[in-house]
Amino acid sequence: MVGVYANQFAPLAIADRSGVDESVHFGAVVGLASNGELAFSIGDHHLQMFPRSTTKPIQALAMVRAGLSLPAEQLALVCSSHNGESIHQKTALEILATVGLDESALGNTADYPMHTHSAHEAIREGKKKSPLQMGCSGKHSGMLVTCAINGWPLDTYLQQDHPLQQAITAAVSDVTGQDAFAIGIDGCGAPAHVVELIGLARAMRAMAVGEAGPSGLAIYEAMSQYPYMVGGDKRDVTTIVSGIPGLFAKDGADAVYAAAMGDGRAVALKMSDGFGRGTPTVLLAALAKLGVDISGVDTSVQEVVYGHGKPVGSVRAIGLE
Repeated sequence: MVGVYANQFAPLAIADRSGVDESVHFGAVVGLASNGELAFSIGDHHLQMFPRSTTKPIQALAMVRAGLSLPAEQLALVCSSHNGESIHQKTALEILATVGLDESALGNTADYPMHTHSAHEAIREGKKKSPLQMGCSGKHSGMLVTCAINGWPLDTYLQQDHPLQQAITAAVSDVTGQDAFAIGIDGCGAPAHVVELIGLARAMRAMAVGEAGPSGLAIYEAMSQYPYMVGGDKRDVTTIVSGIPGLFAKDGADAVYAAAMGDGRAVALKMSDGFGRGTPTVLLAALAKLGVDISGVDTSVQEVVYGHGKPVGSVRAIGLE
């Protein structure tokens, strides 16, 4: 059967409170050396899972290969799970406008921004949930523009047999090294592919080092140069990439993370509970194990445990020393 199994995971992080270890988080993580060889693995790196939004760089790769041509800042938004801040919404509209479309064409799920301040502002202004405010509107804008420039239908662009989605499925196979084990539906409505954890790491590496061609390098350069467009205010993916020159990274729902350096070192991980706590901590520990200098990452990314509104503990990675 396709999917994850409990015995594929191992302890990767511990949260402590007031000096007492309180919770253990299990997961699987894989690291690739610069030459693409397996550097380390904890848990089963062949586990088959939905990378969720961590697949967005691969989806964008297919779009660029199909003719999508945008400035790097806009391309980074196509790869994003953005906060829904004003800059993100404005940029999504600019992408759509390149082919004469507006937000009414977006087929992703309506929502408020995930950025708390932006969501509260929208509610105060009487705005309803909308696809534009949702964190996947950048990707969907890119999808629609790709369809428009190829003369593909716009109203069915999320269907699995649509030419755009077929191109994405082909790109997934190309850069992960295997055909998708299954295809489901993601939270935004787009097809979601099941891949192996190590396949996700290989895909990120392929884009970073140029093995995925000029289109892959364009994705890597956009995401590494414009990390604010990939996430936004107080997002750990933005903080981590901003602090490590040469890195690009993508977070995904259900506690998935992947990253790669321009020299070929790459990491992919999934926490078993899908909750998310521990993912940035484990990502940084895995990068450090590969010899990546993480000293420039702002301390705000550290995962803190609170008691009565004050820090009383933290999350630490284990097994990656």
